[in-house]
Amino acid sequence: MSSDIYGVLLAPHISEKATRLAEKHRQFVFRVRRDATKATVKVAVEKFFKVEVADVRMAVLKGKTKGGKRPGRRSDVKKAYVALKPGFDIQFGTGQ
Repeated sequence: MSSDIYGVLLAPHISEKATRLAEKHRQFVFRVRRDATKATVKVAVEKFFKVEVADVRMAVLKGKTKGGKRPGRRSDVKKAYVALKPGFDIQFGTGQ
């Protein structure tokens, strides 16, 4: 993995479940690189958003196999569930 910690986070994962987690538990979901670790995700989120991270959980979603005229496979996706310490928050899409 490169020393560039800002390359670890690919994008925030915005969905109904992710929004519910953010509202109730201050837990945010990010798509991350496949070789990312909990420690690198924690450092990247803390430096990029200037917050304190309490916990990081990782999940790998296996890509879907497609059939038909053009069979293929979608890429695997790795997600990080990041819980923040009390008093910290991340706002997506506020323009600030």
